[in-house]
Amino acid sequence: MLSEKQKQMVALFEKHVGAELEGDLDTTMTTMSAEPHLNHVPTMAGGVGRTSVHAFYRDHLVGKFFPPDVKMTNVSRTVGEDQVVEEIFISFTHTTTIDWLLPGVAPTGKPVEMAVAVIVGFKDGKVSHEHIYWDQAGVLVQIGLLNPNGLPVTGAESARKVLNPKLPSRAF
Repeated sequence: MLSEKQKQMVALFEKHVGAELEGDLDTTMTTMSAEPHLNHVPTMAGGVGRTSVHAFYRDHLVGKFFPPDVKMTNVSRTVGEDQVVEEIFISFTHTTTIDWLLPGVAPTGKPVEMAVAVIVGFKDGKVSHEHIYWDQAGVLVQIGLLNPNGLPVTGAESARKVLNPKLPSRAF
């Protein structure tokens, strides 16, 4: 059973993500603390401090989140006292520039499936930080920029296994 504080954190995070997806920069920023930070861990995209986070959202994320065919499936949510952890399955076709995910990479037209973990911290009733993780090697395999032969990486298979744990594990 979630406490009232935990319910408020979840509601605020859902409002934050909804505003990002809708292209509403003002609402996105009103959900955040005075000195937030954002780190897309595999690419180090994001910002530190309100001005930097605002500029990153404005120029690279809010309203530019994913191509139009994106599908997001919530896999799990864990709610603690001061943070929420979301596990999400995301699929899309790489038809637009997504510089926070693939900086410097032109659209390839290839399908991408990825498992993403988002750790969201809260301070004084606002989002204080987001740390966002995904398998960048798996994304690069899917768009044709990394050859998995001889490497301990996979493509979409690892993300699909998050949705369906009964899929076979890697054979050695």
